[in-house]
Amino acid sequence: GGRAELVNAYKKMMADGITNPTEDIVSSYIYTAPTGDPDLIIRTGGEMRISNFLLWQSAYSEFYFTNTLWPDLSKQEIYDIFNKFARVERRYGGAK
Repeated sequence: GGRAELVNAYKKMMADGITNPTEDIVSSYIYTAPTGDPDLIIRTGGEMRISNFLLWQSAYSEFYFTNTLWPDLSKQEIYDIFNKFARVERRYGGAK
């Protein structure tokens, strides 16, 4: 989970002698460092929470919530989600 991942990252940083971590340094110690942060997270099954999932990585992700269960997502619904995402104006925390 996300909390355990962050604790693990901080332990590794301390073991490496890092005493003043930056966001970039922390990002380099998390499990998904080679792949980068997700732009879109799709939460299925009607849940409206992230459930300890990608806590660090999801800071600037767009979220899409659907009642559809994962195995029941159709190609059309995925296409519709991606189309909606393509129209989103991404600001990455900046003002409009």
